[in-house]
Amino acid sequence: MTRKTTHWIVGPGALGRLIALRLGDHAAITLIGRRPLPLVQTLITPEKAFLTRRVEVARIDAPPSPPPEVVHLTTKAYAAEAAYATLATRLPDGTPLVLWQNGFDCQPRLTARHQGPVLCASTTEGAHVQDETRVIHAGHGHTFLGCLDGRHGELAERLAVTLSAAGLPTEAVDDIRVRLWRKLAVNAVINPLVAHFTIHNGELRDPPFRRMVERLIAEVAAILAAEGIAPPEGEGLAGWRSLIWQVIEATATNRASMLQDVQAGRLTEHEAILTPLLDAASRHRLPAPCLDGHLDALRHRAAALAQPPTAC
Repeated sequence: MTRKTTHWIVGPGALGRLIALRLGDHAAITLIGRRPLPLVQTLITPEKAFLTRRVEVARIDAPPSPPPEVVHLTTKAYAAEAAYATLATRLPDGTPLVLWQNGFDCQPRLTARHQGPVLCASTTEGAHVQDETRVIHAGHGHTFLGCLDGRHGELAERLAVTLSAAGLPTEAVDDIRVRLWRKLAVNAVINPLVAHFTIHNGELRDPPFRRMVERLIAEVAAILAAEGIAPPEGEGLAGWRSLIWQVIEATATNRASMLQDVQAGRLTEHEAILTPLLDAASRHRLPAPCLDGHLDALRHRAAALAQPPTAC
């Protein structure tokens, strides 16, 4: 029997558990978080089938030994660097690290810090947690995998084959930086609006939200043009409009990740999604009042969440 590669999946949220449960037949998995989850976990597939597995679990401050052959960091973007710092001294030099975060914030810094290959993933797989033992795979997607500087192509190909065989279609690419920016553009338009108005993605097609979407697309398109990032099809504003409205149509019934975080009373990934665009706007002296307004509102919400409750 072929020995299974050992994978640690750090961050047992919806995405982490989705990857763990899908990979279970193809790799030896340990799910690592701040607290251990129940050992038996169930994935509810988009086809309403139930995939139940026993998954090894561990606390991030007491990970198992021996060390893994691959680490997947699936925490929220704002928690990624702290989680990595907790584990870094336990990882041998050369251990591959796969970053699954939204936005384009922590990826360059962790790529520079890690003593080994770092791959970034850009995925459209949709999942959300139902409870401590169940995660719902809300919709099939596609994942792109690659290194920010285009290296480690063979490693990306091997991992793409493994993930694809596990039911998570994955493609190794040498332009992951561009693909991260493209996903960032989509998230920056959709997520703040649906989170603010607590609506599903498809409701963005209705007035008055459609006008808000168009204003955000115009800001994002100008910033990315200045950064030299092109849409996947078409050119300029028209290309970005086509991409973002296609995503809205395809995900019409979805609750975006930022909306899920707001409804659950959690922090959102606003810094990772909006700050890179606004930093670029500042570099190129471009106005971005809509993006800036959304970031300001989300920062105020985060500050309110951080305040201790007042006594009665």
